[in-house]
Amino acid sequence: MRLEQEQPQDWWEVEALYDLCFAPGREALSSYRLRDGVAPVAALCRVARDPDGILGGVIRYWPVSVAGNPCLLLGPIAVHPTRQGEGLGGGLIRDSLARAEAGGWHRVILVGDAPYYGKFGFKVLRDIAMPPPTNPERVLGLALRQGSWSGISGAVEKAPN
Repeated sequence: MRLEQEQPQDWWEVEALYDLCFAPGREALSSYRLRDGVAPVAALCRVARDPDGILGGVIRYWPVSVAGNPCLLLGPIAVHPTRQGEGLGGGLIRDSLARAEAGGWHRVILVGDAPYYGKFGFKVLRDIAMPPPTNPERVLGLALRQGSWSGISGAVEKAPN
């Protein structure tokens, strides 16, 4: 698989993969309210394609803010059902997190399963609140710079335009 930056012409194919991998109504989730009307961080939105150019996985990131501190919102990430179990999701996460760190980002947040994302260093953020209804045990964060979550608490908000 080759990992490359998502391009505008990939949009429909990426959206179709999200539709395939997630339940109907995915855009009603609270995290989508943070994305609505905000451009993704294009340099971190990645697609994985096999040698024939077939889309196998995708990951996107969005800028958000917590108590005035810029942060990345990871997600959604999806791997085609025929490619699951091959480590593709992990590869997309590791590649994009390395790019985020190199790009000067300090912290990442997501809503997800702690046992899976814990493998990449994500931990439950007890003092950070996503828009309701979000299970607080699924609000996870990763410090790309040591201590970058220290002393930060409050609600996750849309990035200022």
